[in-house]
Amino acid sequence: MKISEFLLLTFDHEMRGTRTTLERVPETAADFKPHEKSMAMGRLAVHVARLPRFLTTILTTPALDLGGISFPPLVYESRAKLLAEFDVLAAEARQTLAGATEAQLDQAWRLSWGDRVLGEGPRSEMCLTMYFNHTIHHRAQLGVYLRLNGLPVPSIYGPTADDGM
Repeated sequence: MKISEFLLLTFDHEMRGTRTTLERVPETAADFKPHEKSMAMGRLAVHVARLPRFLTTILTTPALDLGGISFPPLVYESRAKLLAEFDVLAAEARQTLAGATEAQLDQAWRLSWGDRVLGEGPRSEMCLTMYFNHTIHHRAQLGVYLRLNGLPVPSIYGPTADDGM
């Protein structure tokens, strides 16, 4: 199996689980924070919904310097808007990934914050470490937020106490 095929299979699986998690974010708990240092649930959900744009960036640019970027605010407006934005960005990322060649995936990509390198390596590796692991990490945080609010946690890699297989 080619690396591009593997990444596409991984993408499809992870996006299904991510969408299911986002579908469960309640509109009434956008300000919920499990700890004072935690991100509010609505803000975290918007971050997760926008992460597919990061994959597109990894696949289409030679590097990203976060130090010079002004990101739009992460404001949760509604579940419908959250899912619509996720669907558009995930479709764009999937299309870009589906069109990626093995040669493109072997090309170097760098993530930095000014002079500080946060990650660097072949795009294929950056897709796994910087995009997929990042998405999985924040999606898992949302799962904890759901649990703390008495909401069902979706099964992604196997059954949960709420969703059997």
